Amino acid sequence: MEDWVTIKTLKAKNPEMSLREIAELLGISHHTVKAALAHDVAPSYKRTSFVNPLLDPFREVIAEMVNVKHFRGSRILEEIKSKGYAGGRTAVYHLLHQLKVETARCFTPYETAPGEQSQFDWSPYTVLIAGMITKVLIYSYINSFSRFRIYDAALSENQGAVFESFENGLIESGGVPRRVQVDNARVFVLNPSHTNFQWNPHYLHLCGHYGFEPSRSLPGHPWSKGKVEKPFDYLETHFIAGASFEDFPDLLTKLKAFQATVNARPHATIKVAPEDLIGKDREAFSPLPSTRYIGVKEETRKVTSDCLLSYGGSRYSAPWPFAGKHVWVRVSKGFYLEIYSQANVVIAAHKLSPVRGAVVIEKAHYRTPVSILASTEQLRTRFRDAFPGYEMFVEKLVAQKRFNARYHLHQILELAKLYHKHDFEAALTVSLDYNVFTVNFLSGYLEKNFKHSFDLQRVATAGRELPAHATVTCNLADYHLADGPHTGTEGTTVSLSIDPASGTDAAHSL
Repeated sequence: MEDWVTIKTLKAKNPEMSLREIAELLGISHHTVKAALAHDVAPSYKRTSFVNPLLDPFREVIAEMVNVKHFRGSRILEEIKSKGYAGGRTAVYHLLHQLKVETARCFTPYETAPGEQSQFDWSPYTVLIAGMITKVLIYSYINSFSRFRIYDAALSENQGAVFESFENGLIESGGVPRRVQVDNARVFVLNPSHTNFQWNPHYLHLCGHYGFEPSRSLPGHPWSKGKVEKPFDYLETHFIAGASFEDFPDLLTKLKAFQATVNARPHATIKVAPEDLIGKDREAFSPLPSTRYIGVKEETRKVTSDCLLSYGGSRYSAPWPFAGKHVWVRVSKGFYLEIYSQANVVIAAHKLSPVRGAVVIEKAHYRTPVSILASTEQLRTRFRDAFPGYEMFVEKLVAQKRFNARYHLHQILELAKLYHKHDFEAALTVSLDYNVFTVNFLSGYLEKNFKHSFDLQRVATAGRELPAHATVTCNLADYHLADGPHTGTEGTTVSLSIDPASGTDAAHSL
């Protein structure tokens, strides 16, 4: 090929050169030059097909064994040797390649009933985030009957990120299917072989928590989860290609907008928009459990007396009631650090620091100065509204803490946001029995005796909000701002969205 290129180039640049001159210059025959100039494409070596005459008597037998009986080459060689073949093995394998009929893989389209199956997979992509080339993982959870899909993104591919996106798919779908089809990634399968197959025990725990049957695609059978594989092509061409994002939360926001657009358009196969069919899936789904899976939040940290904990070489703040206590920590989407209480509720969420040695602090995590608190009477009203029937607790606290009752009542109301209402009422009862009305007593009792976890939901961290279901309107005149008393805007209101399924607990938390 190199000679052909050189000859073509010499002749193109020097049209007056003869074949013999080019041949002498390159040290080759002028017939080679003539042949090279006569062809418009580079010459390539083609091996002449040759079959050992000793194999001619066995041609039909070999064709049957390779295409009908599907024998291996070594077995075929043994068979024909027993019938009198005296040649070598190389000639046999050469003939096998000629006689073997290649069959195209085909499969029967597989449809499922409502709520029967969902599929989950992910794919890595390189995108521009804040002007920098960044690797992101796009996770896709699709309900097989309705084709309703849920997209999620993360900056990591570890078990925590995979399970979090998996759970978000279940939660956004509104229920649990009978089984979920996955591939043989190690977060799901430890050993994919037929003879010694083994599920990942963490994944089995997740399956047991949500109550669905694990199902996997066999190695080399990608079509068994084609409903989740194929949509990645549309994602690449209509969302990833040419896209750039201000930051990671911007990518999440635009990905969810793309998800809504995809679910609203008619699907090419079923000719119906997925959002119009997801209702039938939800009717057949099993209900979601009351809490998220906590099996991958094994990491614990102790919060120091200055309300900080260490993670990844940096320090992050946690709410003051947890000073000196142990908390769970988990990285969400490879971007957020989520801090959980023992009651399985997120008490803080920070963006992970890109540099080691940083100190990330949220001022709201520290005790509020008395000067900017609401009045004692306002705090008493809030307590009575949140915990009717416990007026005696407030009266005894005010009587016992005459000079700083306002401060203690505020801290107790802040602590109430971190626990389930039933648990907090039990702590109030014990406090009345022991005649102790300090936030430290309540905090210590709740940490060791809580019984209820918060309802299952997508964690609302920076840039991610929970769906709004109801609205509570509050008068801003009831509050004091950080820069001084709130004046001049009496009657101004602010609307806060909460989930009515949480009832008074959610309003109390707000």
